[in-house]
Amino acid sequence: MIDPELSAKLDEIGAKADKAYHAAETVRKYLFWTGIISIVLIVLPLVGLILVLPAFMNNYVTPLNAMTGNSSSLQSTMNTLGL
Repeated sequence: MIDPELSAKLDEIGAKADKAYHAAETVRKYLFWTGIISIVLIVLPLVGLILVLPAFMNNYVTPLNAMTGNSSSLQSTMNTLGL
């Protein structure tokens, strides 16, 4: 049937294929977690900034309006600035 030498070669090739598969799975896991960490470090702070920025703008614009004697609302100030 199958020559013993051929059988040994097939076993060797199968072992190498298993090692390559495990190496590829390790790389896939590293890339997956790199993507997750990138999202956490870049996208989530941007979302937080979008949610917090109006409060900071209000804290800085209100005293500025009081100093200049302008009693306009934050919305009209934002419109004046073009935001």
